[in-house]
Amino acid sequence: MPRATNSPASRARRKRTLLRAKGFRGFRSKLFRYAKDAVRKAMTYEYRDRKRRKGQFRRLWTQRINAAVRAEGMTYSRFIEGLKAANIEADRKILSDLAITDAPAFSALIAKAKQALEAKAASA
Repeated sequence: MPRATNSPASRARRKRTLLRAKGFRGFRSKLFRYAKDAVRKAMTYEYRDRKRRKGQFRRLWTQRINAAVRAEGMTYSRFIEGLKAANIEADRKILSDLAITDAPAFSALIAKAKQALEAKAASA
């Protein structure tokens, strides 16, 4: 009597892996043995890059804020310091969006940050 291999489940598992490997080059998309490794590697990159994307966006927001603040004659670090001194809590994503879409509001924030820095300097 041959051993039971549960072939429907095995076939489904292989099919699922080969579907995920669709678009890979050469035998990495055709042969289960190689597709399995390629898919596992792709999933590793996928997981890592979901984390990386967050940092990339934060760097982009920082660059945008820096460019907008320098146009007003201030540096990014002094601007952030001024916002903290003025107790204005806005994350970099919001600040970046304001810098691009609503220049007057962003200029008002810069003015508040400058006032807070001056008050901080006067009290020190």
